[in-house]
Amino acid sequence: MDNSLGQAKLRPKGGFELTAVDRSHWAFQALRPTAGEEGIDGFILADLAAEGLGLSPAASPEALIRRVTLDLIGLPPTPEAVDAFVRDSSTKAYEKLVEDLLASPRYGERWGRHWLDLVRFAETDGFEHDAVRPHAWQYRDYVIRSFNDDKPYDRFVREQLAGDEIWPEQPDALIATGYALLGPDMVDSSDQVQRRHNTLNDITDTTGLVFLGLTMGCARCHDHKFEPISQRDYYQMQAYFSSCSLDRERPVPSVVQRRDYELAMQRYEANEVVQELARIEAPVRERLRLKKLSKLSPEAQKAHAVPEEKRSAEEQNLVLETVAKVKVSSKEVEGAISGELRGRYDALHAAVSRLGAPPKLPVAMALSTGKAQPTFVLRRGEYSMPLDEVVPGTPQVLPSMTAEVSRKALADWIASPSNPLTARVMVNRLWQHHFGRGIVASPSDFGLNGARPTHPELLDWLANEFIRSGWSVKAMHRLIVKSRTYQQAMSVGESEKSRRLYAGWQPLRVEGEIIHDSLLAISGKLNLAMYGPGVFPPVPKEVVAGSKGGWNQNDREKEYSRRSIYIFSRRNLRFPFLEVFDAPDNNLSCSVRERSTTAPQALTLLNAMEVTAAAEATAERISRLAVGSAEQVRTAYRLILGRAPREDEAAIGQEFLNESPLAEYCRALFNLNEFVYVD
Repeated sequence: MDNSLGQAKLRPKGGFELTAVDRSHWAFQALRPTAGEEGIDGFILADLAAEGLGLSPAASPEALIRRVTLDLIGLPPTPEAVDAFVRDSSTKAYEKLVEDLLASPRYGERWGRHWLDLVRFAETDGFEHDAVRPHAWQYRDYVIRSFNDDKPYDRFVREQLAGDEIWPEQPDALIATGYALLGPDMVDSSDQVQRRHNTLNDITDTTGLVFLGLTMGCARCHDHKFEPISQRDYYQMQAYFSSCSLDRERPVPSVVQRRDYELAMQRYEANEVVQELARIEAPVRERLRLKKLSKLSPEAQKAHAVPEEKRSAEEQNLVLETVAKVKVSSKEVEGAISGELRGRYDALHAAVSRLGAPPKLPVAMALSTGKAQPTFVLRRGEYSMPLDEVVPGTPQVLPSMTAEVSRKALADWIASPSNPLTARVMVNRLWQHHFGRGIVASPSDFGLNGARPTHPELLDWLANEFIRSGWSVKAMHRLIVKSRTYQQAMSVGESEKSRRLYAGWQPLRVEGEIIHDSLLAISGKLNLAMYGPGVFPPVPKEVVAGSKGGWNQNDREKEYSRRSIYIFSRRNLRFPFLEVFDAPDNNLSCSVRERSTTAPQALTLLNAMEVTAAAEATAERISRLAVGSAEQVRTAYRLILGRAPREDEAAIGQEFLNESPLAEYCRALFNLNEFVYVD
């Protein structure tokens, strides 16, 4: 089957109606049971044989260990690991290597990055002010833990869509729902109702893309022009989230943390000093609030007076726009107390400070179920132009679900083995990251206008195996990297057909994160500390100039010499080294990164501070390990490229060192294609 994009025609106007073509589309059909006794290679060989082709020979041990190590953990193999693998002649050597890599905590840091691309992860709001989200890193750490633990994918899906409803006492399940709030957000919008609708639209669009491989966002303003998704379908999906409270700081304690905190707060609030201070502050706080309220427009004052559940859309918007203007801070209360109360207030305040309130619970961005809110189809997507009210529901073209209207029901439906899209979409993403392209070349578009699968039977077999494995992502890695197809030697100069049918390994330029992390690892500077707030490596001053929020560089090299996944992710200032190597725009879900070849990449590898620093540190490391130019050349090759130099390369290297410093030689090796490509 060809890999061309679908040629879906514009759907007819004048009312939405599903057609036989819609319903018969391959991605909307149930998974087909496929015989796969020979595994992945059986499917690949069958298609190759039909074209008179076959698999290429196996890759050399040195090439294979470098390939699979970079692939699974995103760091180069050490010379010691290469030597051990090359010397091990047992039939289990490669299997042991794969298991060691999958068990490494570095695995979650590598594969978690792919997921963060999909869910548009960042640690700032974007837009003009690009304000920091101080707790966004909690979601990043959740993703890394989930991949390292091989959390079943169906649970991973459920946690992100409805973890607060299904497992409300588990911190990770609460943190997971932060997925819905990761998109850009104009916090200071003058229209707060529109701001909320923007977030709901973003959640709906991203859920369709990430979990179902559907471009649902095109149906926000009208029936989808190409796909069998109506505008009504769109708002029925959105209705699952319409009643959510979008919490930017929700407590996410464990059961023990919550119990201990509540007991401590009970003791604290029962203290007579605390209670007396609260009695003094309460009337002052209310007086200040009413004073601020009186300065608002008459319409806004009236809106605040209406009970929340009875406010109209206009009143709700007025309250959201002005609520910050009537908030009273503790500092304002303190400044408003005078006269005979002042002495007593100061004494009480000092006593309460000495007493100390219990430490606050950990918080994260998260969802929670709020009051029921009606959802309407919106004319041209404008909240001010509601049409028909809708109830939660899923696209008509897909198998229906129960009548239950909770987010749990939606999560269960998406994560169901009977859903024709979920397993297909995820195994295609895994295949894509292993081979550089998916079986379906449009990994977030499985609709009529998306690409057709090159190997449809293989795709369904993988999806069925995924479900049979208990939705184990690591089980799918094992199937893929242990196949002969994956272990082939590099194939260069073959026809497009042979490349499309996997007759040989196609070289892939690695992502910027692998280049950055490899420089640190090879130079001996990599700090493997895991988790926590993002770090700030140095960036050129001219890059930071004029940037909202700036870039607060860490003081010590060890603090920022961590893996790229921990570099602070600012929307309006992407880390320059990663940006030049095609780091995605984190305002949008990214399913496929570009693999460009540009002049700035060459200049970066020659001149960037990351490369020059790594070259100098690597030279120092080599000097400690090797004496004499011949041994230094050999050590440099083994550290940087994972192999020994050929005879001609060794001679060129020694000649280079006769004229130039070892650091310059290391920098030259960092600029070889072999360093930035996986062969």
